[in-house]
Amino acid sequence: MRPAKRRGIVTAALAATAVVAALAAGPGTAAAADPPPPHPKVEVEIPGPEAASGQTLAGSGHTLVPADGQGRPAPRLSAPSAAADGEVSKMIDNGSTADRLDIVMVGDGYTADQLDQFHADAKEKWGEITGVEPYTTYQNLFNVWTVDAVSAQSGVSGDPAQGDVKDTALGSYFWCDGVERLLCIDQNKVDSYVAKAPQADLVIVLANSAKYGGAGYNEPSKTLGYEGISTASAGNAKSGQVAIHETGHSLGKLADEYFYPDTPGYEHYSGPEADQSNISILTADQMASDRTKWYRWLGETSPDGGTVGAYEGGGYYVTGLNRPTDGSIMRILGKPFNLPGVEAMIAGFYRHASIATPATSTARTLRPYDTARVVVPRLAGARQLTVRWYLDGRELRRYEGRTAVPVRDFDLGRGTHALTVRVTDRTPSVRDPGIAAGLRGAVTWTVRR
Repeated sequence: MRPAKRRGIVTAALAATAVVAALAAGPGTAAAADPPPPHPKVEVEIPGPEAASGQTLAGSGHTLVPADGQGRPAPRLSAPSAAADGEVSKMIDNGSTADRLDIVMVGDGYTADQLDQFHADAKEKWGEITGVEPYTTYQNLFNVWTVDAVSAQSGVSGDPAQGDVKDTALGSYFWCDGVERLLCIDQNKVDSYVAKAPQADLVIVLANSAKYGGAGYNEPSKTLGYEGISTASAGNAKSGQVAIHETGHSLGKLADEYFYPDTPGYEHYSGPEADQSNISILTADQMASDRTKWYRWLGETSPDGGTVGAYEGGGYYVTGLNRPTDGSIMRILGKPFNLPGVEAMIAGFYRHASIATPATSTARTLRPYDTARVVVPRLAGARQLTVRWYLDGRELRRYEGRTAVPVRDFDLGRGTHALTVRVTDRTPSVRDPGIAAGLRGAVTWTVRR
């Protein structure tokens, strides 16, 4: 398996080599036809090989694959199957798409009479995802949509054997780029279903298979704007972990923390500082001295075990790049995110979700018979978001924590006044002031007596 260098770590991106052959035609012979144009390619992450026992590395590099997969036509469906194809359901409803992080799950290899199984599989995978922090705490910031993609045949290509071909809605297939566990799709077909959902910030494709595998399409969609696609086998427990790992890239913008021993070219990294927040050329002492990278977490006990420091090896290189801990999910499947990773994931959640949504319109002036209402998502656990109210900039302390306040309660003078509610997430899981500044929301109404 050839490991590929990831953007932001090295200066040269992965590129395909083009070979052009000049064809000479002698007198009286027909010119050779031009070769067909190459299929557009996209970079994907390859999951690590499944370990029969012990730890399974989260990944084993990146490669370029055709964006349209194997380029097969969409399946022809009978009238009853076609009627069910493309139906959208809101599996998890936590509010408006404008204020929530919307995940769209699409199944592949499910026939019309297997759609109930797809919905059960989607619920199970969402349960796996929300079993990992910080998804557990922040699960109410998400909406989850399912889109029914009806396949002509059950299962996906490459399962169980490489030569097995299935006629499916999204063209999912194992043995992508010659790697059995690499589960690729046709992105255009996926997008045709994702576009049916009201909003997509992240996409998960569930293959109707128990075979271990998956893939990470971690480039933002140029057409629909979502952060990336994770593919996973619905019936395989470790494949769900692959999907969680991939969201570390797409939402958390985290680098891989694994490395390639005994691989030429990856013995030592000697380039500039990495862009990603969880790998660095610096030692722990240098981070602390320079007050950079994850220095705020140094010495703390991390959820994935051990103490946050600077552990040699990461970003695919055995030496020259350091990672925060020895075994987070960005390195080993089944592990939690480490402390810097949790912080980065929370920042990713808040790029899409708002924690203060007006339930009373802000477009009109409120009168004493009105009530100012705000929707504030609940966090899982005892700690909740801080809710405070202000009238013309002066805090109304007696209303702290409330999500509805009657305007008649205020002693309003003449003219109009500004009533503001400010919601703040004071999580101890975020120590970077730049990230903490984005963990808040506010709504303002004009009120008068």
